[in-house]
Amino acid sequence: MPDKRSILIMLDPDAQTSSFDRVVATDAGVDQQFAYANVAPDQVQGLVHGAIFTRGMDDLKRTAIFVGGSDVEAGEKLLARVTETFFGPMRVSVMFDANGANTTAAAAVLAAGKHVELSSASSPTALVLAGTGPVGQRAARLLAREGVAVRLASRSLQRATAAANAINKTIGNSLVTGIETRTDDSLKQALDGVAIVIAAGAAGIRLLATNIRETAADLRVAIDLNAVPPLGIEGIDVTDKAKAIPHAASSTGTIIGYGAIGVGGTKMKIHKAALRSLFESNDKVLDAEAIYQIGKSL
Repeated sequence: MPDKRSILIMLDPDAQTSSFDRVVATDAGVDQQFAYANVAPDQVQGLVHGAIFTRGMDDLKRTAIFVGGSDVEAGEKLLARVTETFFGPMRVSVMFDANGANTTAAAAVLAAGKHVELSSASSPTALVLAGTGPVGQRAARLLAREGVAVRLASRSLQRATAAANAINKTIGNSLVTGIETRTDDSLKQALDGVAIVIAAGAAGIRLLATNIRETAADLRVAIDLNAVPPLGIEGIDVTDKAKAIPHAASSTGTIIGYGAIGVGGTKMKIHKAALRSLFESNDKVLDAEAIYQIGKSL
């Protein structure tokens, strides 16, 4: 009789596996979790072989791999080694969400899309603050794939331009532009004509003060993904969810605001749904775009 228990093999480059990721996997209904910490790329092959050579072909879909941890760059190397190890039908589905970068970016873009049509036909412009980080780059990538012109901001124009060029190369268009936001004047210029702002900076860093934000006449949605004071966008609380926020330049006197916890509910739904989907087949690779599509279907 086939073994119907779902097994999630969790690969984490950190010194200990993430309790967050394990709790979410449990709540998503995973039967068994095999969690490995301090995983280096040269250790991946043996762990993957253990996943693909232990069950019959019909039962491979009941095993899956989750690559997590706090270091997104290290996680990307593990993901690459995982997919390189698969061959022919000998594979299991895998999800990548190191530091929650993919699920968070997907939730942020979905929140924006509830209030601004995301398409090339509507020609919206978005500004991603601290856009060179893992969440910022993924949010920019997802927005650009939807047809949104994206200004990817950093205090360093060189870093912003390099990240924008890399995203454009990946998605095959030129909708992402790197910009510098080192000064108040440059930040005001960056906000000109922008309908969506997503602040994706590190914890405890203020990226957009109220007096600067309120100069943006076209702004409709502001999303702050930082949950640690001082918050990334002044005037938006961590729990705000589609809340009307005072905004002097708006014709209505308000914009729509989301805080990190306000976006977090959608992020958690996406995370759980993505985990469940791993056990539908043995050939899925869930990175930012695939995870975003799962979010759109919820």
